[in-house]
Amino acid sequence: MVFFAPWSSLGVALYFAAKQTYAATINYDFNITWVTANPDGQSDRPTIGINGQWPLPPITATVGDRVVVNVLNQLGNQTTSLHFHGLYMNGTNQMDGVVGVTQCGIPPGALFTYDFKVEQPGTYWYHSHMDGQYPDGLRGPLIVNDPDSPYKGQYDKEIVLTFSDWYHDQMRDLIPKFISVTNPTGAEPVPNAALMNDTQNLTVSIEPGKTYMFRMINIGAFAGQYVWFEGHTMRIVEVDGIYTEPADADMIYITAAQRYSVLITMKNDTSSNFAIVGSMDTDLFDTVPPTLNVNVTGWLVYDRKNELSPPILIDEFDPFDDFTLVPTDGEELLENPDYSLSLEVIMDNLSDGAN
Repeated sequence: MVFFAPWSSLGVALYFAAKQTYAATINYDFNITWVTANPDGQSDRPTIGINGQWPLPPITATVGDRVVVNVLNQLGNQTTSLHFHGLYMNGTNQMDGVVGVTQCGIPPGALFTYDFKVEQPGTYWYHSHMDGQYPDGLRGPLIVNDPDSPYKGQYDKEIVLTFSDWYHDQMRDLIPKFISVTNPTGAEPVPNAALMNDTQNLTVSIEPGKTYMFRMINIGAFAGQYVWFEGHTMRIVEVDGIYTEPADADMIYITAAQRYSVLITMKNDTSSNFAIVGSMDTDLFDTVPPTLNVNVTGWLVYDRKNELSPPILIDEFDPFDDFTLVPTDGEELLENPDYSLSLEVIMDNLSDGAN
């Protein structure tokens, strides 16, 4: 047996070679086309699908893997791209997918290959970064598994939950009306519905006594959502790809593009099923149409023979204060600086629609 000094050049080279050996290349072939969808049961609409399907498939990898996504744009009438939200893309900035910044858009009929290595564990998502295109359906989960997770062995199964707002009109029709002199106050389009895993009335079968890690992603365009699981306590363990010290919460607030991972231990009693609720933040809306249901409900199903009761009405929203979360990396705060500069940033209304 040969031993190497811990940080000799040969030892380091063999260490990284061993890590490469265990890494995999994960290949995806995405044919992006139009499909028809009606997730809220109110209106059929053209929706951007992948390989003829919608909702979209998740991208799943493990830390250290190489991810290759071959994208064929067969939309016919729109340019597109894919952005992998939350990944730093260190060394592969040209794979970030932001049209006009890190790449040209993929025109109709063209093929583009995204090729990058994932080094960050956690919960992410991918979506179009062409104009305001992704609310038309081109968005889905991206999960990076971590063999060295500090919570490894503390849960039995993972479940991905996405939350989103949903519009019946296409973005190419909504955006010109939004950024227009006819909308001088810059009032954002109000969604027509809220979705959970791109549907409504979702049922999640669970086993009593088991602990689940729910990876929750707000893949919406605009609305933040309050989220809670009736009768169950969430233990927050990750936010936006950063592990946190465990923190118990009854309700959390997930802004658009934000991600949370929480551990929930199920009850041993199977006599009832329990609602999962997402509620859009109406403080963001200039108006709330009387026909709009701002909530989306799913259920933790202990026993399919039992009823799916509607969620209990609450008097107010009281989400967990995420400023109190503590990262597990133990990185200390920077020392007091020699100089401090203050920049005042103002969002103002120009009264001409170009806000």
